Amino acid sequence: MKRAALGLAALVAATAVGAAVRAGEPAMRGVTSPQQARIDYMLKCQGCHRPDGSGDDRSNPPMKHVVARFLGVPGGREFLGRVPGVSTVDLDNVRLANLVNWTLYTFDPAHMPADFRPYTPEEIGQLRRHPLRLERADMRARLVAGFTQDRTEPHMP
Repeated sequence: MKRAALGLAALVAATAVGAAVRAGEPAMRGVTSPQQARIDYMLKCQGCHRPDGSGDDRSNPPMKHVVARFLGVPGGREFLGRVPGVSTVDLDNVRLANLVNWTLYTFDPAHMPADFRPYTPEEIGQLRRHPLRLERADMRARLVAGFTQDRTEPHMP
């Protein structure tokens, strides 16, 4: 009986994933639960980064149209896993990897690399062992300076 229930649950999950892709929703590699990621973002991130990821020009940098660009500069991937809001949030590594991957796809799909390698819970666990503190602003500024300039680039605080 237990086996049948598990098999049915797997079939339902696979059907839902297939339906989402067929409905034209882009696949989000490394996002095991978009619904949970959205809830985690609402509870843990949007108070500072705002519901649309726009942040502010002072202490909460924007993610909208920017965050995936960090994946294209040396040290940027590691930076995203070490910023204080990521490294110290009270989520386990599985949910945090899900959230970080979702954030990239949700707030900056235009800059997602075609060969994006999703964050794993193991990688997130390693990165958050070395959180950034006071050096985060200077490090962010250096990384942003390394972004390739293009016509669609938003204002960088």
